[in-house]
Amino acid sequence: MSIEFELSEQQVALREGARAFATTVLKDVRPTIRNYQKPDERFYSIRPFHAKAVEAGFLKGLFPKEYGGTEVSTLDFALAAEELAAVDVNVPSAVLGTGLGVKPIIFYGNDEQKKRFLPDFIEDGTRLAALAFTEVTGGANFDAADPRFGVRTFAIREGDEWVINGEKHYTTNGTGWDGNNCHLYAVVCRTDPAKNAAESLAVIMVPGNTPGISVTGLLDTVGHRASISPRMKFENVRVPAGNIIGKPGDGIKIVSTNFAWTAALIGAACVGVMRTAFDHALAFSKQDSRSGPCLIIDYPTVGYMLADMKMKIEACRYLTWKACQQFDRSKGQEQELAVMTKVFCSETCVDVVYDAMRVVGVDSYTDMHPLAELMNDAMCFPLYDGGNMGARRRQLHSILKSDAYDPHFAPYGTFGK
Repeated sequence: MSIEFELSEQQVALREGARAFATTVLKDVRPTIRNYQKPDERFYSIRPFHAKAVEAGFLKGLFPKEYGGTEVSTLDFALAAEELAAVDVNVPSAVLGTGLGVKPIIFYGNDEQKKRFLPDFIEDGTRLAALAFTEVTGGANFDAADPRFGVRTFAIREGDEWVINGEKHYTTNGTGWDGNNCHLYAVVCRTDPAKNAAESLAVIMVPGNTPGISVTGLLDTVGHRASISPRMKFENVRVPAGNIIGKPGDGIKIVSTNFAWTAALIGAACVGVMRTAFDHALAFSKQDSRSGPCLIIDYPTVGYMLADMKMKIEACRYLTWKACQQFDRSKGQEQELAVMTKVFCSETCVDVVYDAMRVVGVDSYTDMHPLAELMNDAMCFPLYDGGNMGARRRQLHSILKSDAYDPHFAPYGTFGK
């Protein structure tokens, strides 16, 4: 027996389809969003591109087949994500943002919740969901053991309802397409101010038309220019008691699994961005002499740097594939490789894009060259979706400290059917 890396015919078709979509449709995203100064206007301007992504089937891949989706595996999703992110990160981020909002239901919701919430997105795939996770004071300590700290958004049970109060920011997709909220929020909250996260952290589904939800501000970002990062306020928001996923205390498990899923996929997005940066640097080195006697590709300093960049890209791609495969096989329970992928690939992405800029020189820091935009996009990867320092390394540290930790399980672990 051998370890096989060859893609199946279906996977090749998926990759080629995603590449064709990116190079024919998503190629127009960057020129479009440059026409707008305000973050909400840039986000709204990608709606037609998002609609085409929905039409192409990328959103349905998030959903189980029994609810009308096509249930694409995380590994297959990564194959497509690399191709999309190689051209544009904004539209894939909107799709991923909806994934963050619905995956708590898909991973941990009961049948009634799945039947109630999921078909809406199949009926109209342009609807958006959002994970309302990050507190305005930061999200790294969401699982704090001391109830005085951590999540400060609270859901208090009153009869057959939860009453939610709190503020969040960086709520990707939270504005919806018109500033009047998205279709559905997964709100990370605590159900008792006197109890810690292990006892009270919860994820509660909140329809966007529920009274008391408002967008109170927009955060602008230097990269991912058409991804929307609103500040949301939940003021006496009332939803049925049955909207909670699992029970109080399950929130740590739900959030960790959710972010392990995105962690593995962010690795693929990083590979896409690195790949494009490398292509620009390689093409430049074979076309430009910088007023010297030969093309700069002929100098070992340039050739060796390009070789190092390419090795890093390949290492990140295969780490991503392995992490996605283990996430799928374990049904989200094996998270070490996914978190490692997010940390390693995101930081490597910044290094590779910067090395590409060093090959090109100072022109890469201007609007004469696309590498400056790519660097702004790359810089976001280590900071968002659980910052590498505040959240992801701490998560790995926690895994390593566990008495049950097996250092050989992540690469070699097998899982029951």
